[in-house]
Amino acid sequence: MVEIRRVNFLAARFVAGNTAEEALDAVHRLNEVGLKASLDVLGEETRSLEQAQAAVREYSQLLGWIGASGLDCNVSVKLTQLGLSLGDGPARDNLLKILDAAAKHGNFVRIDMEGSAYTQRTLDLFHGVFESRKNVGVVIQAYLRRSASDVKELNRAGARVRLCKGAYKEPPSVAFQEKEEVNRSYDALALELLERGNYPGFATHDDARIEAILAAAAGRGIPNDRFEFQMLYGVRKPRWTDLKSRGFNVRIYVPYGTHWLPYYYRRIRERKENLIFALRSVLGR
Repeated sequence: MVEIRRVNFLAARFVAGNTAEEALDAVHRLNEVGLKASLDVLGEETRSLEQAQAAVREYSQLLGWIGASGLDCNVSVKLTQLGLSLGDGPARDNLLKILDAAAKHGNFVRIDMEGSAYTQRTLDLFHGVFESRKNVGVVIQAYLRRSASDVKELNRAGARVRLCKGAYKEPPSVAFQEKEEVNRSYDALALELLERGNYPGFATHDDARIEAILAAAAGRGIPNDRFEFQMLYGVRKPRWTDLKSRGFNVRIYVPYGTHWLPYYYRRIRERKENLIFALRSVLGR
């Protein structure tokens, strides 16, 4: 039990709490200083329809609370949490239920991208529901070699895309392995989204990537309200407020729940600074 509490304490930097109430409080605090939010109920690789249906109920209730509170906040979902491992049909049905719940409150749902084994299925499912539900967007990972063609297809469809670098371990045949390659891909995809996308979200904490986006937007006369920056809860807070103070839209990805371990592990893998922070927290330094 001591070890579980210790890890939970470390994860608290990146996770808003165990309950929806804690997460909504975090969103309220973000909104108070002009920051938008996206709530994520932690969980993935659901193995039963009952678990998937429980996730649908949680998201539907969450969307109701967001609407009643007047918060500037949408939600993010993982398709494996909605039953994708059980088949495309259950995941699609459950996603549609969440999209309909969001539509009742004028809200928006982002489909998170998971490991490359799910990329094509995720995009196929997204395009299928996007034909009739426009309150849904998707994530593209810049380190995947296929992403350039995926972004072009999504832009043609008028989809809202969140661009991130990618946090899953992938083989060289699927993903760029060198940091410089990933950065070049990110910059090229960001430019494509700036020029032809529908209100893209640029998910990055990399100052060079941020400045490249700002320079490209300024050079092309693209106004600040045509895109937004997205950052993770608990990571680089001064950068959030800096961009907000300069007139840019900033959305914070706010996860909550008890199934935090896979998410926490990916945050540690992404940046060694996150591990250093966590260790200092334990040592009291």
